[in-house]
Amino acid sequence: MREALPLGGRLMGLDVGTKTIGVALCDAQWMIASPAELIRRAKFSADLAKLTEIAAKQAVAGIVVGLPLNLDGSESPRTQSTRAFARNLAPLQLPVLLWDERWSTQAVTRTLIEADASRARRADLVDKMAAGYILQGAIDALAMGN
Repeated sequence: MREALPLGGRLMGLDVGTKTIGVALCDAQWMIASPAELIRRAKFSADLAKLTEIAAKQAVAGIVVGLPLNLDGSESPRTQSTRAFARNLAPLQLPVLLWDERWSTQAVTRTLIEADASRARRADLVDKMAAGYILQGAIDALAMGN
């Protein structure tokens, strides 16, 4: 898994939805992932342009894309759509790692509910926080050598 990414440098985590893309970034030492922004999906070319802008501005060295597997680990049409999205990131010329995102949205939603965030506020935050959750899980596993 580690071979898919560079040995250091900032990583960008993506939670790819049908309407939005949650974006998170981590530091170059892969210690802490932080939610960064929410991209409202448009045509893929516009999405790619925004991701290219973020990657260049933040000196991103690799990308972690959340892979939405079914609870039993099997794939769904949504999984295939995300795989296609990841393949279409090729123009960025960055290594891409697909990371199991099961439970990320539920975990983040639970945290926001516990923080008493309103439904509207949760809707604004959940995707970029899920991207942070996905990216943190990946960098934690990579740091342990998995």
